[in-house]
Amino acid sequence: MNDYCSRGAQASVNGGVRGDAAKTHYHGTRRVLQYVRLAALCAVAWCANATAAEGAPASGAHAGSGAIQAASGAMAAAAKARAPSAATTASAAVAASAASTAPAASTASTASAASTTAASAPVAASGPAPLTLPEHAKLTPQQAAGETRHALAMRETFARDVTRRLRVPLADQRAYGQRLQAALDAKDLGALAGEYVILVDRSANVQALFIYFRAMPGETWQMIGASPVATGRPGEFDHFLTPLGVFEHTPSNMDFRAEGTMNENNIRGYGKRDMRIYDFGWVDGERGWGKGGYSPMRFQMHATDPDRLEPLLGIRHSKGCVRIPASLNAFIDHNGIIDAEYQALVDSGKSLWVLHPNREITPWAGRFIVVIDSARKTRPAWAPAPGSQARAKLPKGGDTAD
Repeated sequence: MNDYCSRGAQASVNGGVRGDAAKTHYHGTRRVLQYVRLAALCAVAWCANATAAEGAPASGAHAGSGAIQAASGAMAAAAKARAPSAATTASAAVAASAASTAPAASTASTASAASTTAASAPVAASGPAPLTLPEHAKLTPQQAAGETRHALAMRETFARDVTRRLRVPLADQRAYGQRLQAALDAKDLGALAGEYVILVDRSANVQALFIYFRAMPGETWQMIGASPVATGRPGEFDHFLTPLGVFEHTPSNMDFRAEGTMNENNIRGYGKRDMRIYDFGWVDGERGWGKGGYSPMRFQMHATDPDRLEPLLGIRHSKGCVRIPASLNAFIDHNGIIDAEYQALVDSGKSLWVLHPNREITPWAGRFIVVIDSARKTRPAWAPAPGSQARAKLPKGGDTAD
């Protein structure tokens, strides 16, 4: 069982990133949840009232795309660097209390137990660490013009390597650049410049990802390219709205790679083998079922099944993650578009298995993904929805996968 919602799949760690683990996101078997909850109730008195909204647990971890390859030694370093959260603390406590009754230990069961507690507890999971404005060398206007010219050459690489592209009109490119700036301003990152930034519009009528660049603060953000995506689809149990805000891509939440094996619905949840999963850590996600509210979820950006689900990019269809085309995944990976923090580790002498040795990291590598909701009332012509042929490829149970 190894798609986005691989139920009860056992986890193992190969000395680094979550190896052979189900997608540690926000799913789990309901029966396992019942066992875990029962054990927690027996062992911890204050858990007597620990029920998720609408009587159903909000699974705080996403158990997904099967066996996942690991980067040797990276998990231990990431664990030390990562600030503890209420979700992970709850996971350990509940898992320990449930050990005698729950089935074989798994990432899915412990993470789901964490969300059961966190969803009902009055204190939500601790948020990500405060964001810090990266430091870049100050440029003269002439230097900035040269940097811009060279950085925008990535447009040619994007056009050559990314097969799912959106032709965004210049007026919309500028409008989204302004939305990007507003989101950065809200997080005291308004002076960000000198690196690529990923912007996602989760609007139901858009569902698009954009890559932007500017050389100096105060300049206009310029678009490198855009592609269709799929974000969280509310209205069904365990489906979160993709969280809004600015998220940092850091080795504190180490990336990993997909094995590309099929699940019970014949879906490759993380996409084909070797696709990279970009992990942004635990966030408080808005539940898209019941009365709403917030629960811890693992926020990731990743590829999806190339045959069954990638054709559906352009509509809300995930359980909270950002699904992207395989060619875009490879483009971001190979060029290190948001790998600035990973490259800093490499420059310090660390060896990270998750990074391919033949990658060609850009000098303008960034670290941020920004998620907004433009709330557009109509779908623009440049962001078409998938057609009936794409929907016809969706297998039974495909709508329940992230």
